[in-house]
Amino acid sequence: MEPFKWKAIERKGQPETFMLESWSGLLPGLSAGFSGRNGGIGSSPYDSLNLAYHVGDDQAAALDNRIILAEFLDFEPGQWTCGEQVHGTHVAIVKDSDAGKGYLDRESAFQNTDGLVTNVRGVLLTSFYADCVPLYFLDPVQGAVGLAHAGWKGTVGHIAAAVIETMEREYGSRREDIRAAIGPSIGECCYEVDEAVMSKVRAGLPAGETVAAFTAPSVNPDRCMLNLKELNRIIMIKAGILPTHIECTTWCTSCHPDKFFSYRKQNGVTGRMASWIGMKER
Repeated sequence: MEPFKWKAIERKGQPETFMLESWSGLLPGLSAGFSGRNGGIGSSPYDSLNLAYHVGDDQAAALDNRIILAEFLDFEPGQWTCGEQVHGTHVAIVKDSDAGKGYLDRESAFQNTDGLVTNVRGVLLTSFYADCVPLYFLDPVQGAVGLAHAGWKGTVGHIAAAVIETMEREYGSRREDIRAAIGPSIGECCYEVDEAVMSKVRAGLPAGETVAAFTAPSVNPDRCMLNLKELNRIIMIKAGILPTHIECTTWCTSCHPDKFFSYRKQNGVTGRMASWIGMKER
């Protein structure tokens, strides 16, 4: 069953969302999901719910879109917290005093950061996408959550494992308790890569794994189709997450340009969706 449930826009000012509904009963006040591309105020080619400042869209429009989404989720807009993503593996620990970093501008975000974890209620962790893989983490026992932005570089760098290790170290999370989810992103159907990428993928494989589990042939003999979702799932399992505690979407961002921004489909000129996870204040 698809874990990310599409929520159509029913009224003006409502953002398009994909809600991780299966987690809603695991921790009081938890909200987790992914935004679509519709329901905001941006203009072409960022129409309409662009949430990132770095893509060339008007920053005021992107800020308004952040407010639209945060208020729809029943969070204070100023609690929106994010990193300045670099396709790396650094994980930032978000404390109460860090709430709002990156909300108004890129300079105040956690720099060189693609992963975020927190156990603070009221903080809305966010990260940005247009084909890369959003990874979600929840420890319902210790009351901690995390996000990771995983393109192919972050994936083969094992950012998923880095988030798990950080939650274990900082919050006492047990790997058998952690839940994980893999959100809307480009699928194996659309993600063709060359040998330069595949050589890095092979070098970053977990012990005992081969590429056969997450690749398929391409029509081009010197390329292949890469399944980043499955590779991240394998890395999560190798890091100690129970397979039954991992949920994976079937949504492909490139296959559905009516619902998602796609870097590949739109030749690099497009907006960004956001993943989010946060625990509302009691």
